[in-house]
Amino acid sequence: MDLTGKLLIAMPGMGDPRFGHSVVFLCSHGQDGAMGLIVNKPSQDLKVFDLLGQLDIEARPSVPNAPVYFGGPVETARGFVLHSPGNGNRAGSMKVNDGFAMTATVDILEDIAAGVGPGEAILALGYAGWGPGQLEGEIAQNGWLTGDAEPDLVFSQPDQTKWSAALNALGIDPLSLSAEAGRA
Repeated sequence: MDLTGKLLIAMPGMGDPRFGHSVVFLCSHGQDGAMGLIVNKPSQDLKVFDLLGQLDIEARPSVPNAPVYFGGPVETARGFVLHSPGNGNRAGSMKVNDGFAMTATVDILEDIAAGVGPGEAILALGYAGWGPGQLEGEIAQNGWLTGDAEPDLVFSQPDQTKWSAALNALGIDPLSLSAEAGRA
């Protein structure tokens, strides 16, 4: 089972409060584990201009001062940009699929600041990581649902409604979910 490029949607009974009502975009998943970015938890205090300023990168006034996201609890001082694929193959970028790429190098921040970056992007600090078999175990224990990642949902949906929109895309009413796993 390869879930690269899919969404993880936290179930209501998620034991770790950092992942409560989270929507995680999986950048990679395989036998060595998984890595993803939470795409619906914006920082209340940190904006793109703050981050660019800390890196001595000057932004054009036309660049939106979007929030920086809590990407996950691992390496929270490390930055990642989940973005729409650009023209050509950027050095340091990992193409996830036809709709998404992920970059962890400063040159993409320079491009964003200059107004020539990717069409859509989420800047995140930290990531969510799982060791071999760990994510599969969490899914089997009713911790996560999986769904397709659509660029509109990831980049355009308001953050406070991404979780319910991801569930609705699966045909699930969030109010019908139980925190308890059942056995037939």
